[in-house]
Amino acid sequence: MPRLSDTMEDGVVSAWLKKVGDQVARGEVVAEIETDKALMELEAYDDGVLEQIIVEAGTRVPIGEPIAIVGDGSGSAAAANGSVQPVASNISNGDTANASAATVSAGASRAPAAPTPAASSAPADSGERKRSSPLARKIARELGVDYTTVVGTGPGGRVTKQDVESAHAATELAAADSAPAAPQVEVSAGFLSPTPASGDYEEVPLTNIQRVSAGRLTESKQQAPHIYLTSAIDVTDLFGFRAQVNATLAESGTGKVSVNDLLVKAVAVALRANPTVNVSFAGDKLLQHNGIHLGIAVATPSGLLVPVLRDADRKSVSAIAAEIRDKAERARDRKLRADEMSGGTFTISNLGMFGIEHFTAVINPPEAAILAVGAATDELRLQDGQVVSRKILRVTMSADHRAIDGAVAAKFLAQLKELLEHPLRILT
Repeated sequence: MPRLSDTMEDGVVSAWLKKVGDQVARGEVVAEIETDKALMELEAYDDGVLEQIIVEAGTRVPIGEPIAIVGDGSGSAAAANGSVQPVASNISNGDTANASAATVSAGASRAPAAPTPAASSAPADSGERKRSSPLARKIARELGVDYTTVVGTGPGGRVTKQDVESAHAATELAAADSAPAAPQVEVSAGFLSPTPASGDYEEVPLTNIQRVSAGRLTESKQQAPHIYLTSAIDVTDLFGFRAQVNATLAESGTGKVSVNDLLVKAVAVALRANPTVNVSFAGDKLLQHNGIHLGIAVATPSGLLVPVLRDADRKSVSAIAAEIRDKAERARDRKLRADEMSGGTFTISNLGMFGIEHFTAVINPPEAAILAVGAATDELRLQDGQVVSRKILRVTMSADHRAIDGAVAAKFLAQLKELLEHPLRILT
């Protein structure tokens, strides 16, 4: 399994596009891998024959573990008869002990049904350390299973991830059978809280994106002291300006721009004027970024993805609009490259299209700030002694207080407000 993104720790083999015995050419796509960011293509490293598929589709594999063997074809027959053993993991680290075989790496889909421990006839190792994969040992630790007592179904009695999960499931089933029929009740904070009965819920496995996002955002909240600043911005003139821009673009046959596109451009301009916000916290120093690379949060069926618009301050509003549409669509289709979702220096999350007027967002590490954008609503305001209706947009900036002081964040928001309330300044 190769490292296909900067934050990747493991990958899921989504699908094999070749089968055992097929000829493969160097650079040819042999499998699809789900990483923490995208569904990516795995290319063969050498010409040859796909002799063995070690990892079935749907299996999560740590970086460096072998998932298939490409050789001269002599091993295909043996693999078909089940006599080819999994390649030792040191091959993936550059130790090509078997010169005739090359390890292929890859990743995402649903895990196949696991064999039960009773179904295995493979003898357990005796007198030496139990053979097991690193992933199996990791899962065993997480589930509290002693992997040395698990019957391995892998070659030579090797304990696999499925063996550990099956052993854990068997233990849970046995415990459930011996438990009293009546639902257990626990007291929490003065309330009776019945344990959910079996069948009252469905387990929904996290996608790779959701799993990694959960870890990164939890880490962000635990390590970065968040401060929040909210600004109410009068965007009445911005809506009128957008209408004028789109009328001009329509005459030239160019696509329309949205209020969000104008907001993105305004954020980029404000960051250029306030470089102390375009930073990352790095222990005993701050990294002040030269480029304005804006992450745009996009909701997808698999979880939240953040495509990055590089050098957004140097792009026109129409160019920003076209790039956001393109990357958002490809994000939903899981077709973005890893490099298109890395290197961001500031993120924008807009939930206005869902009718949300105000919210706070969690900082996307290693960035030091994120802007949460709500919906523009009609509100009554006092103007020149008269009550008038204006469109008001609320934005909330979450900032890492280690890197950005409150006054610095306030100055940035004040400039952003000035730009959005006088939209011609966004383009100058």
